Amino acid sequence: MLNKAILMGRLTRDPELRHTASNTAVASFTLAIDRDRKGPNGERQTDFIDCVAWGRQAEFVKQWFTKGMLAIVVGRIQSRNWEDRNGNKRVSIEINVDEVSFGETKKSREANGYAAGGYDSGSQIRPEGFDSGSQVAPAPSFDLSVGDSDFAELDDDSDVPF
Repeated sequence: MLNKAILMGRLTRDPELRHTASNTAVASFTLAIDRDRKGPNGERQTDFIDCVAWGRQAEFVKQWFTKGMLAIVVGRIQSRNWEDRNGNKRVSIEINVDEVSFGETKKSREANGYAAGGYDSGSQIRPEGFDSGSQVAPAPSFDLSVGDSDFAELDDDSDVPF
């Protein structure tokens, strides 16, 4: 059997990090992914896909990804049964993340006019009650420098392979 999903989309909100009873990190986030075709009235259609990362992958997502960033996710589709507060049985379909990577470089975001400071205030992400005329917010730029890290901050992304 084969169950592999490869998705590329923008985060609709900052990832939420929590821990299980056994202290395993779990990060939840949603990707907004535009469909290739427009709807019957010519409107742009977007799917909102829930993703769950575990362990070190969850910590990586929480540390480096924020609302609006373009992410590439590789994982498997999984269903989960649960009960809501009213006792109704529900099913959720989500991607159990195996790999996640940046969908664009800092240099690419800056070239598109999104320098330090983040979002284009004219665009908003609206997964619930989505207005088909709105656009997904562009990725904010961010600083990769980390306090006492062994990694040096790069001024030029040209040597980075992604």
